[in-house]
Amino acid sequence: MPLRLPLLAAGLLFASTAFAEDWPTFRGPNRDGISKETGLLKTWPKEGPPIAWTAKNLGLGYGTPTIAKGMIFGMGTRGGKDGIWALKEADGSELWFTPLDDPRKTNQNNGPSASPTYDDGKVFAVSSNGKLVALDSADGKLIWQRDYLADFGGKVPSWGFTDSALIDGDKLICVPGGPKAAIVALNKKTGKDIWKSELAGGGSGGGGYCSPAKVKLAGKEMYVVLMGAAAGVVGVSPDTGKLLWDYKGKAAGGGVAQISIPIVAGDNVWVSCSYSGGAALLKIEADGSDKFKATEIKAYKKPDLNNHHGGMVQVGNYAYFGHDQNNGKPVCVDLKDGEIKWGPVAVPNGGGGSAAVLFADGLLYFRYTNGVVVLIEPSPEKLKVVASFKESERSGKESWAHPVIVGKKLYLRDQEKLICYDVKAK
Repeated sequence: MPLRLPLLAAGLLFASTAFAEDWPTFRGPNRDGISKETGLLKTWPKEGPPIAWTAKNLGLGYGTPTIAKGMIFGMGTRGGKDGIWALKEADGSELWFTPLDDPRKTNQNNGPSASPTYDDGKVFAVSSNGKLVALDSADGKLIWQRDYLADFGGKVPSWGFTDSALIDGDKLICVPGGPKAAIVALNKKTGKDIWKSELAGGGSGGGGYCSPAKVKLAGKEMYVVLMGAAAGVVGVSPDTGKLLWDYKGKAAGGGVAQISIPIVAGDNVWVSCSYSGGAALLKIEADGSDKFKATEIKAYKKPDLNNHHGGMVQVGNYAYFGHDQNNGKPVCVDLKDGEIKWGPVAVPNGGGGSAAVLFADGLLYFRYTNGVVVLIEPSPEKLKVVASFKESERSGKESWAHPVIVGKKLYLRDQEKLICYDVKAK
């Protein structure tokens, strides 16, 4: 398989080596929800693309699968334990399952929601209760383990820890949300500490539910994370974890949960959260030696614009996502000035609940909680729906996993089941 060179898509830099067919971490190699696949179907029959295979009994979970080196990795609760599973990419048959931790003791346990990260023969993942592990990808055996609570002073958030590890060279970046260890860099081979970020508000409101991303802003590489309500969105040094800038406006710190990875477009950052949050476009500028400032260009209150947990995608100079809490009304925003180009518009073609969004081969995939998948042509002019279908044999439970496309296959997880659709152009 040909090596994929580092890409600069939507301003994001992902430092780990990936392959053209691979999706080794949450939202893809650049954590931007953009697939480089081509040769995909440009429309679908009413019943949807043909199903290649279905994997069942994976365990309760909301987490999105990741794919690398012919294997699919995910998390689920089965046999009274939260664990990590690996499947064959070719046919969905199970390779191994490694129990990891006890499930959360709550009346709203949705199973683990993080996505495993693959790198150099290892799989890294965190349980809902904060057990961070490195496993051998071949057999699922434990290599090392850390604990967000005991080691870093984190506190289990309402819906459990959900961040997916970022691999940057020899470093693993994670978000325990502790008062003196809000963001942490570990040696990916040993799990030993490299640095810890102590952030104002980092331990009050915790780490939110967002995964870190490596970006370049105002000429400097940094990690950007949407933290908990008290810390807002932050940029920290990749070398020391030192805080470079932060923004604590309601768009980044409002409400119960902060989830979606911000979009970076040039030196602008688009951030959004739901509940009592909103959305904002920020300009990041150098403000002295190793100091930066975040200036609010445009901001929206929650009723006007917000993204719940389905993620946001940049195509050209525009951001596309689903608007509103437990909703997915399509909207298009200009990333130069923050102005709404169109929308939010009514959810199309019977979609219901939040929308998880992916971009591949010139089209947007909006995957709704109720199992309706809508294919949309990105355009700053208006909503252009191309096709849609309803997932077969739905569980009837909420399914929030993001769509994944690898090797001309579309992967949709519905709780304990993963369906692989053939979306290769015929």
